[in-house]
Amino acid sequence: MKSLVVATACAAVAGMSLARTGVEPSTPQQSTPQQRATGQRPKTPTMETIAEQYVKLVLALGQHDGGYVDAYYGPPAWKEQSETSKLSLSEIAARAADLVETLGRERLPSGEIEGLRLHYLRGQLSALRARVRMLSGARLSFDQESQALYDAVAPTLPESHFRQILDRLEQRFPGTGPLVERYDAFRRAFVIPPARLDEVFRIAIQACADRTRAHMALPAGEKFTVEYVTNKPWSGYNWYQGNLRSLIQVNTDLPIYIDRAVDLACHEGYPGHHAYNVLLEQHLVKERGWIEFTVYPLFSPQSLIAEGTANFGIEVAFPGEQRLAFERSVLFPAAGLDAGRAAEYYETQALVDQLAYAGNEAARRYLDGRIDAAEAAAWLERYALMPRARAVQRVKFFDQYRSYVINYNLGKDMVRRYIEAQGGTAARPAERWEEFHKLISSPRLPSGLQLQ
Repeated sequence: MKSLVVATACAAVAGMSLARTGVEPSTPQQSTPQQRATGQRPKTPTMETIAEQYVKLVLALGQHDGGYVDAYYGPPAWKEQSETSKLSLSEIAARAADLVETLGRERLPSGEIEGLRLHYLRGQLSALRARVRMLSGARLSFDQESQALYDAVAPTLPESHFRQILDRLEQRFPGTGPLVERYDAFRRAFVIPPARLDEVFRIAIQACADRTRAHMALPAGEKFTVEYVTNKPWSGYNWYQGNLRSLIQVNTDLPIYIDRAVDLACHEGYPGHHAYNVLLEQHLVKERGWIEFTVYPLFSPQSLIAEGTANFGIEVAFPGEQRLAFERSVLFPAAGLDAGRAAEYYETQALVDQLAYAGNEAARRYLDGRIDAAEAAAWLERYALMPRARAVQRVKFFDQYRSYVINYNLGKDMVRRYIEAQGGTAARPAERWEEFHKLISSPRLPSGLQLQ
């Protein structure tokens, strides 16, 4: 694996000042025999105790679901306990139900961020319980699953919606044979040569970092490492490691087109996943001591916020013509591509991007059992214009991550609408950055993005 390091100032970062390292209690506090005999009420658990129990439940479920715990940087003893105790799914379900009941008795705090914290824990625990039911054999439809896990349901679009967009692309690429083949032939001129991939990514990452830091204060010492990998069902992945560090992996199984350099640099790095995670760690874990943010359960409402802000962050960092100007003057030459065709390429991509929800429709039909894997890949070729190899890779993603696909496009749209409603429109870039910064530094969940 080839790697590179992107870093801010080299100031040392102190470790988390979380004093508690014990592992008990692991369930909500019950009344003792003496308390029952005397009529005393058990002490009400604090939010800190509730948060600790939540973290332990996430770790316990991770023992049954290898992909569930996406990141953890809390006390090592808690992880060790989850590995040795290996709670059953029924035990996890019972403890989660008790914790939800305890949270239901909590009064809404007066402070906004404290209230968001309460809603966050309720939403995350609700999703955890749904994941336990799924692992225990419950069968949910695509939409039921996305609502239960991600607090949102993507719109269902008819084939006619996609055909209208495809008709416009037919005019752009006249000829015979499947449209996906004509489109793929056009795109081949915009593949980053493997020998130049590392250099192009370095340039894109630096540009995304510079633009982000110009508008958002990131903690000193944050950095990430990039590795190039193969044989994965995804194109890029951020593995957050705590202490303001990330490992970002880029999959090189398939050709990487020039637009993916900025997309991945922003989405996985700045102002996307890496910035999101370091701000949560800095503001909620280090400054407030909110231990629940040391664990990230992948199949949870948090993922819609994480993926939605990472995708919308691309537009925030490179709005409109600014991206085209940067690509034409910097990235195309670095990749050895014809900069004179940059405008043509991005005009086409803007049209193809309107097919984004075709992936949701393929996943919905496939996971609901209406089509098989081959038919899902064929749907993606026809309606999402994915070449055969990429379509097959995407179906493998459906197999592993299921309804998670809604977090990218629906998440992006929900985040955009919310930020624009707060005044962060494209015409007001400073306000857009401000609202974006506030969102990725807070525990807000998808239902909190819904506009009245």
